[in-house]
Amino acid sequence: MEHTVNAVTARTNTSPETRTADGIICFGGEDWWYHNRGHFDMQLMREMSRHVPVLYVNSIGMRMPRPTEGAMFLTRVRRKLKSLLRGTVAVRENFSVMSPFAIPGSFGRSLTKSLMPKQILRSARAMGIERPLLWIACPPGAQAVDAIGPVGVVYQRTDRFEDFPNVDREVIKGYDTSMKRVADCTLFCSRLLYEAEKQDCREPLFVDHGVDYDRFAAAGRDPASHPAEVRDLPRPRVGFIGGIDSHTFDPPLFEKVVDLLPECHFVMVGACSLPEEWLRDRKNVTFLGQKAYDDVPGYMAACDVLIMPWNRSDWIKACNPIKLKEYLAVGRPVISTSYDELLRTWKDYVTVADGAERFAQAIRDALAHPGDEASRRQRVERETWTAKCDQVLERLVSRGVALRRSAQR
Repeated sequence: MEHTVNAVTARTNTSPETRTADGIICFGGEDWWYHNRGHFDMQLMREMSRHVPVLYVNSIGMRMPRPTEGAMFLTRVRRKLKSLLRGTVAVRENFSVMSPFAIPGSFGRSLTKSLMPKQILRSARAMGIERPLLWIACPPGAQAVDAIGPVGVVYQRTDRFEDFPNVDREVIKGYDTSMKRVADCTLFCSRLLYEAEKQDCREPLFVDHGVDYDRFAAAGRDPASHPAEVRDLPRPRVGFIGGIDSHTFDPPLFEKVVDLLPECHFVMVGACSLPEEWLRDRKNVTFLGQKAYDDVPGYMAACDVLIMPWNRSDWIKACNPIKLKEYLAVGRPVISTSYDELLRTWKDYVTVADGAERFAQAIRDALAHPGDEASRRQRVERETWTAKCDQVLERLVSRGVALRRSAQR
């Protein structure tokens, strides 16, 4: 693992002059084509593309899909194959997306390390990127650092990646350790993680999530934004918008809340990896599936209360969900189970309720007394992704790394 980053260590420790990047290669944590595009890395890359060309590399994965996942196994395999077949696609000005040949897990690690950087560099050079800033939001991207030879490195430590289900914990921790040692900036969006790990980093930086404030606030004010498939659902509506996964969501708690509130209709918007039959017999629950990012604000705005029924895992303890600020920008009351970042920063704007009975009662109270939408919006009005991007650029400049056109806006 140390060999992976030796060249970068030497360069960043001994070069006193400013290192100027003419583009960014980002090893993303998600797949652009199939995941919600509100994620931290995708949003910041969108902002960075206003300055220099950005090549977003779809997640190369931290684990091998397993046949025991049932239908989800086939879904993951089909998605990856379709992404590979797309090649490199320009999705907007200065922003392209590619899926390199990569096999996660021990089986494909050496092959991936050999072949993947060549594919990425070929696509980057076609965009005019010769001196890239390398941004790693998926730890296995550490395998490509030496081969790519970046002028600078950003490591995005926005989750406890090693706690993701079914990953090789020791391998992922190894990537994490090496990246913290060499990155010109290690980004944290959870204060819990920042405080626990900042001493392990060459240059730690806490940057909270941003929000597309104008988009979400406008939807919250305009009933016309509500999608047609939601308008005819009974009220009051309680909404959850996001991935419904066992490593984050709390199914037993949610089931009890649904049964305690038969007068409410629960609107579930997002991909669900739980068993297909889960809660399908409840008449007051509607699953609408994953929606395009541009449509998400309208689904949030169509609900009377928005919820985050998280479990108590180590993953959640260190989380900082992007949807919280989106919920607040929409203006609806928000109910959530507790997690560190929420208790530190947002408890004056969110009702914290642990346990099904308390959670259900909090929903009842929010429906009876929704509170002030304007104050919720005002709290996040300046928390834009542009502001977050500027924070990162300022720190990079202080570390001697600049973008070629960083002064042009």
